[in-house]
Amino acid sequence: MKVNKKLIFFLGALGGLLYGYDMGVISGALLFIKDDIPLNSFTEGLVVSSMLVGAIIGSGSSGPMSDRLGRRRVVFIIAIIYIVGALILALAPSMEILVLGRLVIGLAVGGSTAIVPVYLSEMAPTEQRGSLSSLNQLMITIGILSSYLINYAFTPIEGWRWMLGLAIVPSIILLVGVAFMPESPRWLLEHRSEKAARDVMKLTFSTTEIDKEIADMKEINRISDSTWNVLKSPWLRPTLIIGCTFALLQQIIGINAIIYYAPSIFSKAGLGDATSILGTVGIGTVNVLITIVAIMIIDKIDRKRLLIIGNIGMVSSLLIMAVLIWTMGIQSSAWIIVACLSLFIIFFGFTWGPVLWVMLPELFPMRARGAATGMAALVLSIGSLLVAQFFPILTEVLPVEQVFLIFAAIGIGALIFVIKYLPETRGRSLEEIEAELRARTNASEADIKETK
Repeated sequence: MKVNKKLIFFLGALGGLLYGYDMGVISGALLFIKDDIPLNSFTEGLVVSSMLVGAIIGSGSSGPMSDRLGRRRVVFIIAIIYIVGALILALAPSMEILVLGRLVIGLAVGGSTAIVPVYLSEMAPTEQRGSLSSLNQLMITIGILSSYLINYAFTPIEGWRWMLGLAIVPSIILLVGVAFMPESPRWLLEHRSEKAARDVMKLTFSTTEIDKEIADMKEINRISDSTWNVLKSPWLRPTLIIGCTFALLQQIIGINAIIYYAPSIFSKAGLGDATSILGTVGIGTVNVLITIVAIMIIDKIDRKRLLIIGNIGMVSSLLIMAVLIWTMGIQSSAWIIVACLSLFIIFFGFTWGPVLWVMLPELFPMRARGAATGMAALVLSIGSLLVAQFFPILTEVLPVEQVFLIFAAIGIGALIFVIKYLPETRGRSLEEIEAELRARTNASEADIKETK
């Protein structure tokens, strides 16, 4: 079957759109769920964060599963889980069933965070890997914006069930689209044959690139061990810690407080329900547009430099917002909050948002890429869970400006981490990056064989 290159990457990234939709849609739905199903600050946080509990399970299990079954089969399973979860949420009669539906959706969300970046990275040629891998983040932002638009459209009828249930549409597209997605060539080389890998690579790589990539992959396969032994090997451990820390920091610098609770923040500042949701549409639009800019520049600027610029911008926007709210009061600062959160989104959207999804698969070796990225995605989900569960509680006991000062302090810590620990990966093949990681820890072939 002849498959268009653009279609491959669109379908490969579609799981990101579903992740973004289910992450963003709850922010508007919460304004109206409470009219039908009583929620307090704890159960509100539980409804939001239960998706992330499922994501922890999904991301932890889907990575190793994809190394065993293949990326494509796991995407098919993820699409089915998305459909089931959306149906449960649309029909939920109680808080408990809402939590169950969000938990099921979370299994698919976790799978998406683990599999989509790996698949895109392994399908992309080296010189385009940054921009093509960034499609995941672009689809996440489009999913978030779509959820905000759906929320706004159904606000007049307070149709929270429609808001949650319409995730079924892209889920079905993904389910059908799997038939047009080729398997990852790196997985095929290891589990099927060189011919199968070459046939798939012809869809996205040039002939000269194919020969070099195949030779590099065969060399890595020759010296590499089983997935489990690679994961526990001393040479990979520092990189695994760096990758997991990177993923955690991306979530706890404040982005999900904005994604999950922006309407609630705006409402607390004095905006009406419809205006609050419209404010999130503006933020979502900015997020999509700036991610498109990121795709255009990510292969032209070093990853670390982008992250440092993003940290400085995000911390500055939070500090400015905190000072203005403190001096003017939250009731007088509604549009200042919208402006500062939009500025935060701009800096996040072309730096930490896409760069994480590009770099995680780049950091990990082929033999354990799915499992290692899954572990990092698991930690990412834990960070998202912490923010989702505790942000509404924190805003009850602390002024909102003090809560965002906490995120600013975390952003400063993230800046130090990037400068000191994160390696640069731009412009090198996945196999070259792996060879350097081995060399960093003096992992010779003899060392590797000792782990067998």
